[in-house]
Amino acid sequence: MSHFSRIKTQIRNLNFLQSALTDLGIDWKAGPVPVRGYQGQTETATVAIEQNNGYDIGFRWNGQEYELVADLQYWQQPLTVERFLSQVTQRYAYRTVLSTTADQGFQVAEEVKQADGSIRLVVQRWNG
Repeated sequence: MSHFSRIKTQIRNLNFLQSALTDLGIDWKAGPVPVRGYQGQTETATVAIEQNNGYDIGFRWNGQEYELVADLQYWQQPLTVERFLSQVTQRYAYRTVLSTTADQGFQVAEEVKQADGSIRLVVQRWNG
């Protein structure tokens, strides 16, 4: 019986996921790579984050999105699973917005991190 938990996300772009993890200062490995779990069990992930306790966190493509895969009994991060995913998702959304708006000819005119942790972006495009 597998001890791995799979948590759905809204993350669909691998490059933006990897950029989000890098932005957050998280060391990750590109896969396919095995994510280590209870009693030597493994799951293959597209991105893996090694933990010091020998159990890993991964993101794997399930056909629709990159879901988080981990043996949550051995979660060893400074944040809860929910807060970790919240931060990753926020940075993923940030990367997505920057890329999409740049593709449409916009530039960031203002970026302010709010007291509640949200990010306020103002983008503009000059029509010449």
